[in-house]
Amino acid sequence: MNGMVELEPIDDTSLDRRDLLRGAGTLAAFLGAANAASAQTEPPPGRVPAAEAGALLPTAAFGKYRITRLIAGANPIYGYSHFNYVFSAQMAEYHTTDRVLAFLRELERAGINTWQASWSERLETDWLKYKEQGGKLQLLILSRPTFNDEPEMLKRAVKLKPLGIAQHGASTNRFWDMGELDRSLDFLKRIRDLGVMVGFSCHNPLEVEYAESKGWDVDYYMTSLYYVNRPRKEFEKILGQVPYGEIYLPADRPRMLETIRKASKPCLVYKVLAAGRTVNSPKMVREHMEVAFQGVKPNDALIIGLYQRFNDQIGQTAKFTREILSGAVQKA
Repeated sequence: MNGMVELEPIDDTSLDRRDLLRGAGTLAAFLGAANAASAQTEPPPGRVPAAEAGALLPTAAFGKYRITRLIAGANPIYGYSHFNYVFSAQMAEYHTTDRVLAFLRELERAGINTWQASWSERLETDWLKYKEQGGKLQLLILSRPTFNDEPEMLKRAVKLKPLGIAQHGASTNRFWDMGELDRSLDFLKRIRDLGVMVGFSCHNPLEVEYAESKGWDVDYYMTSLYYVNRPRKEFEKILGQVPYGEIYLPADRPRMLETIRKASKPCLVYKVLAAGRTVNSPKMVREHMEVAFQGVKPNDALIIGLYQRFNDQIGQTAKFTREILSGAVQKA
């Protein structure tokens, strides 16, 4: 999740970041400032803050299609905060269908042409309505972990006419941990038989390397920069114990980037901002995007979740993409 915040009431000039560590009184002040900012800037129901307009972002070939090298993710839209249920509920409550449709139109406005979302009934309702209204975005669907055992759900998902459908990373990790990754093949074949591109999502670089070594019939990988779903015993070996919540180890990123560069198929790279853990400033966001873009292949793309509620994350992230990729072209 991209949590960039530039609203004046909670900018560093009005509230020292170090103060956030000084107790409940300062925390209350921070929350009060955030609430004031929200009250001043939050649009009425059915609208989201406008994105800075821009031409189509740089694109890459993706099968017979072209996708922008920045893809909007849907985790913040449908309440998958990767922090706690309170934040997740807040995100889900804010994103009414009207606001989802407004959000998708702002993606178009900013020059993004592809949206990636996990399957849900809300996605089905919102996407069909968006398309009925003339929406031009392309869709990539991430299946649910239950889909491997629910053949009928793939047929339902394909009615949304996505470019591709990917096996969920939780399924991939479960099979890997059981030593039975080949169990993925049946599901991947079912996707192929539907006539859409076949995706394989994972958190562990060894899973990509295994699929590559076996020549699996997939069109793209979805690759997390952080192996957040390690088995408990592996985290205990690394850390001595398992902390509460999801764990994002900085050493994971270069390891996955190495695998991405060697992969023969396009990689759609997610958890670029460690699910909102590296967004304390626009500078930090840009730096993490730059590391990712510089570490992948020219035909790879980044998936970043955008929460347009408090500021123009869409426009800012699109701007960073243009700047970073323009610099990469000039260096080449």
